[in-house]
Amino acid sequence: MPNRNGRLLGIGAASGVVGGLLGGGNGVLTVPALAQYTSLPRPAVHGTSTLAATWVCAAGAFVYWLVGGTVDLRVGAGMIVGGMVGGFYGAKLVARASETLLRVLLIAVLVLTATKLSLDAAGFDPVSGGAVVPPDLLAAWWFVVPLSVVVGLVVGAWAGAMGLGGGLLAVPALVLLFGVDLHTAAGTSLLVFLPNSLVGGLSHWRQGTADLRIANLVGLAAAPGAVAGALLALALGNVVLGVVFGIFAAVMAVRESVLLLRARS
Repeated sequence: MPNRNGRLLGIGAASGVVGGLLGGGNGVLTVPALAQYTSLPRPAVHGTSTLAATWVCAAGAFVYWLVGGTVDLRVGAGMIVGGMVGGFYGAKLVARASETLLRVLLIAVLVLTATKLSLDAAGFDPVSGGAVVPPDLLAAWWFVVPLSVVVGLVVGAWAGAMGLGGGLLAVPALVLLFGVDLHTAAGTSLLVFLPNSLVGGLSHWRQGTADLRIANLVGLAAAPGAVAGALLALALGNVVLGVVFGIFAAVMAVRESVLLLRARS
C-alpha cells in the first residue's frame, strides 16, 4: 500500500506540473497512469481523473491570476456556465462509451492540437496571432457571450467524459476563436474548468465511476505541481510555450495510438 500511495502521489505531482504549464489537459498523463497502475475500470479512470483535476484547476488558476493577471473573464464567464452543464452530461456519456471510442477521441484531439501549435510556431498558421472570428464580432457582447457558452458546453462535456481537465480543447479554442494569447488561454482554461471538474467529478462519484480516495490522493500532490507548472509557463514566451504544448500533445498521441493498437491486436 505505501508503494501504491507513493506512486499515486508521483502521478499527481507530474500531472499537476503538466496542468499548470499547459492550462489543463493534465488528464492526458493521469488517465493512462491510473489505467496502468490501478485496477479501476476505464470509466472510473476518467471519472477519478476528472475529480482530481479540481485541485489542478484551483491552484493553477490562482497562480495565473495572482502572478500574471492572465485570465480573460469576458470570455471565461460564458465558458464557465456552459462548462458546468457540459461537465454534468459528459459524466453520464462516459458511462456508456466504449474504451476504444474514448481512446480514439483522445488521439484525435491530441493530433489536431499538436498540428495547430506546430504550424503556429513554424509561422505557417494563416490565423497566427489572431482569431478566425472577425474582430467586429469579437467586440460585440451579444456574439461573444453565446459563443463562449456554446464552446464551454462542448468542451465541458468532452472534459467531463474524458477526465482530461479540458485544456487540450479549451486552450486551442480560446486562441483560435477568441484570439487570446497562449498565456491568457492557459489561465482562463484553468479557471473555466474549476467548476466543470467539480461538477463532472461529483457526477462521476455519485454514479460510481470515480474513486474519491484515489482522486484526493492524486489531487493533493497535483496542487503544488500545478503551482510550479503555472510559474514555469509564465516565465516562458508564447512561442516556446506553444512548442512545449505541441510536442507534449504529439508524444501523448503516439503513446495512446500504440496502446490502442496493442489492445486491438
